This record gives sequence, C-alpha cells and structure tokens, in this order.
Amino acid sequence: MADRDSEPSDVLTMIGEDLVQSREHKAPQTSRIDFDGLLQPELVLHQDLAKGNGGQAWPAGMVLAKYLLRRKRDELRESTILELGAGSGLVGLAITVGCQPTTPVCITDQKPMLALMQQNTALNNLQDKVVPAVYNWGADSLVPVAEHPDVVLAADCVYFEPAFPLLLESLEALIGPNTVCYFCYKKRRRADQRFITALNKRFLVEPALDDPDRAAYTRQNIFLYTIRRKEKR
Repeated sequence: MADRDSEPSDVLTMIGEDLVQSREHKAPQTSRIDFDGLLQPELVLHQDLAKGNGGQAWPAGMVLAKYLLRRKRDELRESTILELGAGSGLVGLAITVGCQPTTPVCITDQKPMLALMQQNTALNNLQDKVVPAVYNWGADSLVPVAEHPDVVLAADCVYFEPAFPLLLESLEALIGPNTVCYFCYKKRRRADQRFITALNKRFLVEPALDDPDRAAYTRQNIFLYTIRRKEKR
C-alpha cells in the first residue's frame, strides 16, 4: 500500500503530467448517445481533450454503461453510487438517466476533469441528481457519499502503472462488506495484468458472465468484472 505521507503526492504529480495533459488534442465535440436504444432520453455528452485524455468517451466506459443499463437497472435505482475516474462523466450520467437512482450519484476524478463533469451534468439537467467531485486516488479519505457506497463504478482506470497502488488503496477504502464494484478496463500492456493479479489477491474478482456482449468486447481486450470484499475466515 502506498505511503500517504510521501509516495502519493509524487505519483499524483506524475499522473497529472503524463495523463491529465492530453498529447492528442482532438476537436471538442458534443454528441448524443443512446447505447443502442437502451437509453431514453439520449445522453448529451461533451468531449474535450484539452484538460486530459479522460475528456473523451473510451470503449470500456461504453461497455460498462451498456451492461449496467441492460442488467442492473433495478439494483442501481436503490443504491448509493460512486464513480472513480469518471472523466467526462459518461457512465455515471448514463445510469442516472437510465436507472433514476433515488440518491444522487457521485462522479469523481482529478481536478482538471471537474469542469467537464459539471458541464455534462448541466447539459443533461442532472444538477440535483449528480454530484461531480474531486477525488484523488490514495490521498482522499472522504467523499460526499456514504463511507462504503453500495456500488462503485470504475471504467478504464487501469492506465498508468505508478498509480496502481493508489487505485488499490482507494478500492480498499471504498469497498465495504455490502459494496459491489463494477470494474471495466482495456488491457493495453503487460503491467495491466499485474494489476489484475494484485486485485485478485485482495478482493473477490469475478467476470460478468451475464453480459451478452462479452465475447465481442473480450476480443478487443476489454474485460468487465465485479469486485467484492473477501469474507474473513
């Protein structure tokens, strides 16, 4: 586990330099997304890479949102929900529109993404249903939801090896005895598998076998898991 007094600040600085500032500046665009007809009304999403690569909709986020809309509407309606690494807010906003949770959904990322999360929340008139917030992995202990949310969402959070201990630390802090984390990522490099190995040592990690799209996105090296706290023996 990362040392809160030393390593996290250095690593978070590295994250900010390498990932928050995007090297590939595509033109900002606003689009409507309905996840193959699963979402009505459509989600209005503004994508802007000016403040970082999180500012666009990535495939793992699309996979996760579509799965939740198809399989978990009833569960999410009655759950407290926190999203990690929300970027543009794609997943959290989509499930807010489609599942209508009874408590506000908290979407979180680093400070450079806050304005974009707020913008997309406003574009969909969800200001009273979504709480965009800054949450730095491994450094923050308090978030504006219950200590252990019922549901934690994480899409494409596996991207930078020095941040892996911080992500694990945050998952350990957030996942309580009754929490389920829906975790989707695209495997891009060998180090990504080392993270999943570490995840399996600390949590009960299971593939989402009930997703009818699983075979298609697995061929693209995208994987969707549920993560729960292991029972103490």
